[in-house]
Amino acid sequence: MRPKKTRWVKCVPGERCFKPLYKPMNKLEGVYLTLDEFEAVRLACLEELKHIDAAKLMNISRPTFSRILTLAHKKIADALVNIKAIRIEGGCCKIRGRRKT
Repeated sequence: MRPKKTRWVKCVPGERCFKPLYKPMNKLEGVYLTLDEFEAVRLACLEELKHIDAAKLMNISRPTFSRILTLAHKKIADALVNIKAIRIEGGCCKIRGRRKT
């Protein structure tokens, strides 16, 4: 298997876990959304960018962007429909716009 290409994200989320209000975490299943999946949703759904433009920002191909976005949508739908927590972590990403100190 080929190693994954580094994906560029603009920022990390302020919160790393979103959960249903009335279920304690110890009784709750969860889905894991990677940082690149989070960024794909942000670019496509919130910023309303075309897939080709969003893919360029993340330094990946358009088909790869579409696969990441589809997987993210599936995970989010699973969490909403089946009352699961959404945890955001992992992925082979670098933060875009950070300066070396």
